[in-house]
Amino acid sequence: MFDTKIAIVVREDLATWQKLNVTAFLTSGIVGAHQGLLGEAYEDAAGNRYNPLMIQPMIVLSADAPTIATIYRRAMERGAALSLYIHDMFSTGHDAANRAAVRQYAPGAMNVVGLALREDKKLVDKITKGATMHA
Repeated sequence: MFDTKIAIVVREDLATWQKLNVTAFLTSGIVGAHQGLLGEAYEDAAGNRYNPLMIQPMIVLSADAPTIATIYRRAMERGAALSLYIHDMFSTGHDAANRAAVRQYAPGAMNVVGLALREDKKLVDKITKGATMHA
């Protein structure tokens, strides 16, 4: 049904709260970068309305630190548009501080703990090779 695939890769050694936080932030980056990913609002039988959700499924993958570094490198080499979360962002408190944390590093020096991408299915599979389904 979709020509693209959304994959979120989270480093496996993070605490549960960190994994959830990273996943939420990365999902917001994908939604913000791609118009049309949100469907229509939901409504229950009583007429209560709920926010719209993404129209496309996504997979959440897990990887160790070396594998996520490789996935990041592959994505950069292929020009994939990424949402990125680095370890320093756990100690910031707002968007400007997050962007400043990323800005201080060269690409190869970042401690990437999560990334998300929405690209052609085959490209996503090639980039995320080595990651496993998150348990």
